[in-house]
Amino acid sequence: MNPGSVAVVVTEEIGVPSWDLYELSIPCTVFGKPQPDLADPWYDLRLCSTGKGRQDSSPADTGLSLRTRYGLDDLVGADTVIVPSVPDPCVDEGRPLPAALITALRRAHDAGARMVSLCTGAFALAEAGLLDGRRATAHWMHTAQLAERYPKVQVDDSVLYVDDGDVLTSAGLTAGLDLCLHLVRRDLGARVANQLARRMVVPAHRRGGQAQFIDLSVPATDDKNLGPVLDWACAHLDQPLTVEDLAQRAAMSPRTFHRRLQAATGTTPLQWLLSQRLGRAQNLLESTDLSIEKIGELSGLGTANNLRHHFLKQIGVSPSHYRRTFPRAVPDSSLPPLGNRARGGEDRRRIGRGASDAPVAPEADG
Repeated sequence: MNPGSVAVVVTEEIGVPSWDLYELSIPCTVFGKPQPDLADPWYDLRLCSTGKGRQDSSPADTGLSLRTRYGLDDLVGADTVIVPSVPDPCVDEGRPLPAALITALRRAHDAGARMVSLCTGAFALAEAGLLDGRRATAHWMHTAQLAERYPKVQVDDSVLYVDDGDVLTSAGLTAGLDLCLHLVRRDLGARVANQLARRMVVPAHRRGGQAQFIDLSVPATDDKNLGPVLDWACAHLDQPLTVEDLAQRAAMSPRTFHRRLQAATGTTPLQWLLSQRLGRAQNLLESTDLSIEKIGELSGLGTANNLRHHFLKQIGVSPSHYRRTFPRAVPDSSLPPLGNRARGGEDRRRIGRGASDAPVAPEADG
């Protein structure tokens, strides 16, 4: 089976920052090196430049210019088009992408190409309108910007990649490798993809999504009445906390507290509490050798079964798998002290106490 041609976009006229070379190198490694004993023919790789290699620079600029044999016209006619990333100014400052690139992406899609983005390359596909009405992802640090700038895109920040048939997107950095191996699996079968992964010394398929890598630390807020309450809640996560408790401490009605917290953090009080409990559990898994049961207690998520349930639902992996992914290095002395675990009955408004979830069977791996 001929897997066809792969055209990779190089945003040359804007410049390629050195830290974006990783995403660029991934498709070059996967699709550019022939593997005749696995599949013959292999992919036909083309690096397609957006410009002439000139860029504005400054003494602090660490970008570089790459010369390629192909240009944007060569995107049209390729079987697969990959946008590895776009420069930071296009993401953080809204600097426009080259109009010629957006036009070429649309033309390639109309001609039947499979469109792929890695990391912030999703911004280019979104700008071209190719993600409208579709589920897509990007690096979790940029998914909020992607969703705000392109409201027609159904952004999912919890997954490593999204396969929507003829349009595929991945999260950042190594998730791009996951997606490229997935493309090989689609094109040439599981055996070839698995053998290629072995040669690259990487898993053929990783468990869980990028939710396990998202920073769940307390978001900053300028609300002077909320800040101390949220800090207090984080120091007492092992206790049964209700929205009414936090609202009373903030000298607000529960309704007002709900509205103010959602405006400040973008989430509801219950979801905020759950996120902080999960963040506490993650820190304890990374920095201590405590049992899963004890971590469930200290994080306020209750029993080990309840901790596993919330981890699988929100993080995508079990606590034991997470602990193996992020092995203990140095104990985290920055964790705020926990108050004494308060006694209390089950309350459906209390997060992680098993009241809002059905019983969950224990996992074999803990």
